This record gives sequence, C-alpha cells and structure tokens, in this order.
Amino acid sequence: MKTQQLHGLGLFRVRHHFAGLLFMSAASVAMAPGAYATGTLAGTDIENIATASYDTGAGTVEVLSNPVVITVDELLDVTLTNTDPGSVTVANGAQNTVLTYRITNTGNGPEAYRLTPDVAVGGDDFDPSLVQIVLDTNNNNVYDPGVDTVYVSGSNDPVLTPDQGINVFVITNVPATQSNGDQADIRLTAAAVTGTGAPGTSFNGAGEGGGDAVVGSTSADAEDTGTLLVEAATVTLTKTATVLDPFGGSASVPGAIVTYTLVASVTGSGTLANMVIADPIPTGTTYVAASTTLEAAALTDAADADAGNFNGSRISVALGGVPAGQTRTVTFRTRIQ
Repeated sequence: MKTQQLHGLGLFRVRHHFAGLLFMSAASVAMAPGAYATGTLAGTDIENIATASYDTGAGTVEVLSNPVVITVDELLDVTLTNTDPGSVTVANGAQNTVLTYRITNTGNGPEAYRLTPDVAVGGDDFDPSLVQIVLDTNNNNVYDPGVDTVYVSGSNDPVLTPDQGINVFVITNVPATQSNGDQADIRLTAAAVTGTGAPGTSFNGAGEGGGDAVVGSTSADAEDTGTLLVEAATVTLTKTATVLDPFGGSASVPGAIVTYTLVASVTGSGTLANMVIADPIPTGTTYVAASTTLEAAALTDAADADAGNFNGSRISVALGGVPAGQTRTVTFRTRIQ
C-alpha cells in the first residue's frame, strides 16, 4: 500500500515538475531578445522517471515511478521582411525590377511555406505586372537570373528548418505610362503549408515526429510590403548657332564660321545613363578640326580617352550619367564652303 502511494506521488511530482518547466520555458522564450525558433525541437521526446527511497533494516529501498514521455508538438511560426533599404527606384517602363524579401522559420520544426505575391495593393499609384518569384538558391542576397530558382507555388515551396531563412525576389515590370514620383507597393505573404489560423489552433498529428502542429503567435503566416519608386528623368536638347563672317559680321557667306551650341537639360528625378550628344556636320560646311568642347573644355577629335569624337561626318560627345537638375553644354564649329 505504501509502495503504491509513493508510486502515485512520484508520478504527481513528475507531472507537476514538467508543467513548471513548461511555464519557465515559455517565459524564457518570451523574454529572450532576438530569439527566433521557439524552445525544444518538435518531435523531441521528454521523458522522466521519479524515484522514492526509504531505509529498512536491510538497507535502502528505491522505488521507481512509471516513465512519463511527452512528445514536443510542432509550433508553426514565421517572419517575413522586405530587406530593401528603402523604395527601389526604377525608370518608367523598367523591366525585371527586383524587390527582396527574407523569410525565416521562427517555429521549432521544419516547415514548408507557400508564397503569395500581391502587385495590386490599394492606395498606391500604379500596379506593376508580375514576372515571377525567385528563390535565392545560392544564398548570396543577389538576384542571379538563370542561377536562382523560379518559384512555382505548391511545387517547390521552400522548406526551412528552425531559425533558417531564405531570400525571395519578386520580379515585376513597370508600365511605360508612369510619371515621375509614382509609387507601387508589392506585398508578399508566406504561410505555413501545414496550416494557419488563430494562435493555439491545433492540427492533430500533423507535426514533426507525429505530434500535433500548433499555430504560434504569428498565426503561421507573415507578410511585408516593398515599394517601387519611378524616377522619370527626361532631357531637353536645345541647339543654337552663331555666324562670324570673314569681314567681322554675321553674314552666312562662304568662309564664315558657324558655332553650334548644344545644351542638354535633364529634369525630373533620377539619372539618365550613358547620355551621348551627337550632331552631323551640315551639308555645305566642313568641320573645323579640334573645335569641339564640353563645358568650354577642349576635346580631341580622336576616339580616345576623352569624351569627344569626330568620325568624318559627325561630332559625338559621351556624357555618361547625367542626374536630373543638371545641364551639359557642347559646342563645335564648321566653315561654310
């Protein structure tokens, strides 16, 4: 009879102790800054056997309780963050723009996540067209076309172990009709394939190791939004001409020198890349050698290290990237034949 009482007491203490451990573990997780995966790995067996001992004339007698085995259920949790440092600037009509997101499994078991993009978020200025979602296969944080894996929902949903993350790229095209300063929001959602719902929702037998899968505090899905910002720089090119004749006047007679001035003015926002100003030598005139200038600085006619070039029929000046709000001035001279 005593042995049975001790046996029952041992079992009670095990259960009471395990409940206390669960409380302490949950509190520790809640208070730990920067913690991701929650607690013990899903599918782990927690086993405990209590002992009771007493002395007799023949020595100490030890009585073992029955073992108590509890399998840790899987907690379904996830975080998702747009990792771009701010709005991603794009040109009007840009193709294959890239927004980057990071998905992290913050549960305690391996889980697959279904990815859903939304390019028609309300409240922004335009909706880009979705090209594809791409998984960062080589995990280098850079979109590598032809290397990274194109995502197909339900076919290659990323499976992440606890604390593991993966970068995901959302690729879109911008319509060619947008104005400078227009913005588009693109939302990406990641949801646990096992299931989502209110915290505490349980999916019986669906967890790692045959235990239950229980929805955690994130509801087992997460979303974040990235933004495209159109920077539509435009250029206006103005051309003027002045004439100096051989007699000191401005008559357009044979032998007169014509100076052409080309002014490129960039407006809007952003930068126009690889801008080049070119002008054919007018019929009835000949180019005055080494007369091309950029911002009043002389340029050579040869295709060499400076920006100028004369190929026998036209002058050309490579300006590189020109930011909005700036101008570039090119001049050259011809002689009327």
